[in-house]
Amino acid sequence: MPGAAAPIGRRGDVAVGAARCRPARALPSAALSAGSGRDRSMSTLKVYSTSVTGSREIKSQQSEVTRILDGKNIKYELVDISQDNALREEMRAKAGNPKAIPPQIVNGDHYCGDYELFVEAVEQNTLQEFLKLA
Repeated sequence: MPGAAAPIGRRGDVAVGAARCRPARALPSAALSAGSGRDRSMSTLKVYSTSVTGSREIKSQQSEVTRILDGKNIKYELVDISQDNALREEMRAKAGNPKAIPPQIVNGDHYCGDYELFVEAVEQNTLQEFLKLA
């Protein structure tokens, strides 16, 4: 039927052409830290990622980080470094590694770590401490 809208699917999905994308869970700077009960407006958890990559490994790692954070109701800002070279340089400066690749996790001015350190913290049940939320 001409002019009919395409079905959207699950609530929160956005139809984009023939594909469906879940909106990023980006938050304003004055977000509250989940679970801590303390106001974290001074520091926001940021996950540096990229929407443009040919690497399945990077895509998979980024998805796993955001899936775990969403599952634990931990609020974060998703920073897409593919949108601006300055964001990529910011990520690398905070990581202290000129060749750092996403995903990288930062809480305010405190560098938390990369994917491997994130997974290690999840496995050891020390994620709150890793993310500098405890």
